[in-house]
Order: sequence, then structure tokens, then C-alpha cells
Amino acid sequence: MDGYPMPAVERTMKVQAVILKAISGELQWWQAAEILGVSCRTMRRWKHRYDQHGYDGLFDRRRRRPSPRRTPLATVQKVLQLYRDEYQGFNVAHFCDQLREHHGITLSYQWVKTVLQTSGAVAPRAKHGRHHQRRARRPLPGMMLYVDGSTHAWIPALAPAQFDLIAVVDDADTDCYYAQLVEQESTQTVMAGLAEVVRQQGLFCSLYTDRGSHFFHTPTAGGPVDKSRLTEIGRALAQLGIEHIPSYCPQGRGRMERFFGSWQGRLPQELGRAGITTVTAANRYIHEKFLAWHRRNWTEPAQESGTAFVPSGTADLTAIFCVHHERMVAADNTVTVGRRQLQIAPQSRRWSYAKCRVKVCEHLDGRWSVRYGPHVLGWYTATGQAVQEKLKRAA
Repeated sequence: MDGYPMPAVERTMKVQAVILKAISGELQWWQAAEILGVSCRTMRRWKHRYDQHGYDGLFDRRRRRPSPRRTPLATVQKVLQLYRDEYQGFNVAHFCDQLREHHGITLSYQWVKTVLQTSGAVAPRAKHGRHHQRRARRPLPGMMLYVDGSTHAWIPALAPAQFDLIAVVDDADTDCYYAQLVEQESTQTVMAGLAEVVRQQGLFCSLYTDRGSHFFHTPTAGGPVDKSRLTEIGRALAQLGIEHIPSYCPQGRGRMERFFGSWQGRLPQELGRAGITTVTAANRYIHEKFLAWHRRNWTEPAQESGTAFVPSGTADLTAIFCVHHERMVAADNTVTVGRRQLQIAPQSRRWSYAKCRVKVCEHLDGRWSVRYGPHVLGWYTATGQAVQEKLKRAA
């Protein structure tokens, strides 16, 4: 038995015990085969080898000599030590990339996963639920975009504090057009991402989102959305002619869920290694380095060449991507929004706007404006102070 691993010895002892029960008549041979989990033909071969060579004949002779493809023990020890000392918390795919790029160790993902899970360094993943059919991607970039937020401890130096990552991803090639860490996902933070995409890329065809309250009105929990009552995001998309598609199950957002899962497995570790301790520095790292790495490694060519993005033209994006409040102008030409009183200055078009219904816009940069139809009646600071005329022109 010298040279055989202990598991092989234990299995051989079990096989011998079952064979002896079959020889004594306590078991039928087909029953013995079922107990050992082998076919009747394999059971006959084992019986013949036991008759010819006894106990030693039950050993697999191939187990006496290691496989020529076997990874050296020193390599296994180095991989486990690197994971414990330098890459604790990295997922398996991220760790494989680090081994290849920084240590010159080229091993398969499956091999590394098996070693890490066997050693207890990585927990096995839970089994998935029922089977779902894969949905075909859109053939052109700009045909359908996803936007969503993911709450996670993105910055290890600030843990256990969590932030929301707002991301806008293209369905055609998984390109990420916008990614920003914010305190909390909201109408304003999502609008900021959509406005940035429209300014840089142009208008797109459709947007796929979950049914959060800042995306849709849902009269009954879990029921269909009410598309006749638009949220501020829905109103902005309708003004631009962009279709807004609601998601009714997590599997429908599978690509976005996998996107966030991949980023959660890499971005915090990269931010930790870079010594980043603030949200501002983290967003700078994402824009300058991580988005470029994402495009090199996690995007794939679209099915067709070209793009579905079109220029926004003369659309006033500042007035569209903001929160609208309808108000009645008071007799003294003021508009009240919360604790702010916005004073409308004298206008050349009309001597007074008292009793007129106007639209008060809460802009993404913190400013406010009062609009009457296509006319802007005034700009105001975040506290409600009127902006001077020449400052308004500069803005």
C-alpha cells in the first residue's frame, strides 16, 4: 500500500468489504454494484481482480504514480499563501487575473477555485434557482440602456459605511457610460447620470429599470406600473422620446445584477490597494482607471456595426433633467417652494405674473429657476437668493 494516498486506501477497504458480503451471499452482485455506485461490468472486473490478486488487486495502479499534469506542491503553497497574505477577500476570477498579471502564474479558473474552496479560503457559491432563458442582446449600442444603483461597502477604508453606485450600462456590449458613488440613489442622482450620458453619447432608444418609486408609480405592491402617472424621471424620458421599460423580476435585470456582482468583487479591493479614503477620490479612480479597465476586459463587440445614439439637437437638457414643481405666483410676484421664497424681478414681456401658474425647476447643480412657458423668469441659488443678471448670463 506504500505510495497510495489515504483516500484510495479507504475506498479499497470499502470495496473489499462489499465484495466479501457478495461472496458470502449476504448481497447479490447487482446490489453490491449499486452500493459502490458502479456498473455491473465494473463489479465483475473487480471480482476477477480480487480472485487473481487478492486485496492488492483492488487498487487503481494509476494512483501509485502522480499524473504528469499535476501542479507542483510548491506552486499550490505559493498560490494559497498569496491569497492569504495579499488578496484576502478577492473573488476567484479577480485573483486569477492578479496571479497572471503580477506573479506570472498561469492556472485555470477551475483549478484555482477548487484549491481555494478545498482549503476553506473561499466559500462555495449557493445553488441557483430555476432555469431562465437567456435574452438576446440588442444588436446596436444605444438601443437599450440599463440604469440601477447598488448599495455596498465600496470603500474599505470607510467600512462599514455603505454607498450607492449609480451605473448606466449598454445592453449591446456591456459598456458602462456612467458610474458614480453617491450617498443614496434618488431622482436627482439618477437624473445626473442620464443627463451625462445624453450629453456625451446622445439620445438613446429605451431605458430598462426596476420599479423603484423614483422610476414608476405602482398602485399595488408587486402589480403593474401606472404609466399614465409619470415620475420626474419618466417625464424627462418622455420629453426626449425615450421609451421607459419596467422590470417585473430580478432575472430580467440579470445583466445588471451580474455587472454589479463583478464590480463588487473587484472595485473595493482595488480602492483598498490604492489607499483611497474618500468618495471624491473613489469617483476619480473609477473615471480615470476602472472604467477604462472595464472597457478593455468586460465589454464585447455589438452584433452589428454602427450606433443607435442620435444627437440631442436643441433640446434644453438643463430644463428637462431637473425636478419640476408647479406653483401659483402670489400677488407680490413671489413663488414659495418649501421655505424658499423666490422673488420674480420685473419683466419686459409682462408687468406682473400674479395669479399665473409657473414651473419651478430644481436643477441638478443646486440652482433653481422659475419658468413661464418657454420663458425663464429668474435664476436663484440653492437658498433662494436671486442671481444677478450678468452672473445669469455667465451661467
